Amino acid sequence: MLARHTPAAQTLSAVTQRALPAASAASRLSTAATPSQPSRRSLATVTDAPKRTHGGLKDQDRIFQNLYGHHGADLKSAMKYGDWHKTKEIILKGHEWIISEIKASGLRGRGGAGFPSGLKWSFMNTKGWENDTKPRYLVVNADEGEPGTCKDREIMRKDPHKLIEGCLVAGRAMNATAAYIYIRGEFYHEATVLQRAVQEAYQAGLIGKNACGSGYDFDVFIHRGMGAYVCGEETSLIESLEGKPGKPRLKPPFPAAVGLFGCPSTVANVETIAVAPTICRRGGSWFAGFGRERNQGTKLFCISGHVNNPCTVEEEMSIPLRELIDKHCGGVKGGWDNLKAIIPGGSSTPILPKHICDDVLMDFDALKDAQSGLGTAAVIVMDKSTDVVRAIQRLSKFYHHESCGQCTPCREGSKWTHQIMDRFYKGQAREREIDMLQELTKQVEGHTICALGEAFAWPLQGLIRHFRPELEARIKDYGAQHGGEARAGGWAHDADKKGQLIAPGQ
Repeated sequence: MLARHTPAAQTLSAVTQRALPAASAASRLSTAATPSQPSRRSLATVTDAPKRTHGGLKDQDRIFQNLYGHHGADLKSAMKYGDWHKTKEIILKGHEWIISEIKASGLRGRGGAGFPSGLKWSFMNTKGWENDTKPRYLVVNADEGEPGTCKDREIMRKDPHKLIEGCLVAGRAMNATAAYIYIRGEFYHEATVLQRAVQEAYQAGLIGKNACGSGYDFDVFIHRGMGAYVCGEETSLIESLEGKPGKPRLKPPFPAAVGLFGCPSTVANVETIAVAPTICRRGGSWFAGFGRERNQGTKLFCISGHVNNPCTVEEEMSIPLRELIDKHCGGVKGGWDNLKAIIPGGSSTPILPKHICDDVLMDFDALKDAQSGLGTAAVIVMDKSTDVVRAIQRLSKFYHHESCGQCTPCREGSKWTHQIMDRFYKGQAREREIDMLQELTKQVEGHTICALGEAFAWPLQGLIRHFRPELEARIKDYGAQHGGEARAGGWAHDADKKGQLIAPGQ
């Protein structure tokens, strides 16, 4: 981890001279050759680095110009605001050029994992791919089921042509033959708008046979799911798309080799696909100019909870969390000092208390350093009126309900954590059970087929890490009200006197 405090300049100089004798010798030789130049270090230090603040995205740099529905979602309106502009030229430049631009842009997956998109797309074009006669598919993950997240549905209902054009561009990068947009079944309005946009694109010759007049054939299909949270995972989405129960596959093989219908496939998020045409039009370097290194670009942030103006907004990556809330949401209800905690990236990311939220940046690396994650950038704000134990208990119930039951750690662990959190909410526990819950989440984390194990483990870890005193206070309050602390497992303190069978050693 980088040091948080900058050492003195004399210390840095001494360390440099000791650790880099060759560089020091070269510096002395250079000084001897040109005595008129003053001797100074040429190596950059923390103090030399320019301090740039991020945020304040200008309107001309926003990719999603119709995020608030100020104009129609039809093809004519979309073209007026820049969609389908020079798409034929982009397609004709070929897959290598498109992938190189996406790589140069630094775009990372917007669905939560943050994997570099250019690299992921390139997996489809392995050596000798052109000799494979099987179809190749782009699968768009529009199954937005993460609690607190509402960005992809905004794209589909307001800017559907951005997504369809993105399917064409990304499909060309992967040399895909068709795109399947897997949309959540509850999104009835979004599916209707998207289907209408697909029909418009077909009628205009923008997709289908000889798409945009480029000689490239590309079809787009919409498939409606049935609202299972686990189908947000790429392989369970593929299983559902094939008509089977939505349960994750073991990997390898990966979808790029054996995906939808046994053919090479890539699953990508709606936002990731929708920004691709604009990146290709304006250049990867333009997109990479926003945000910190490894966290480039613009991002849709959806802020909900105890703010004056809940909204979905496009902003620069690495914007300070406090600035994001104050500028676009009118601040926290009751003022920033009334803030208690924030879940920064959707319900599966660990909760952060106020003192961390004061300075944290909204990007992958900064939130990882804060022991949380950017996830889908769904910011859930909680003021001091919030019962955080109750909030995490409710999330535990959600993840227990949504587990597909395929792997034992998730099937059993989600049930146990739900039951334990129910007892913690009431105070029917012992303090040592807090550590037992922490150990249980560690046994689940990293031992499941998909990431749903981490999804229900991390919120619990965040609660214990930052709000353990609230759990302990509930236990003590319960003991004070009922004449003694509950036995482990939720038994009453006098259960043995009542002749009830309790665990030995209590």
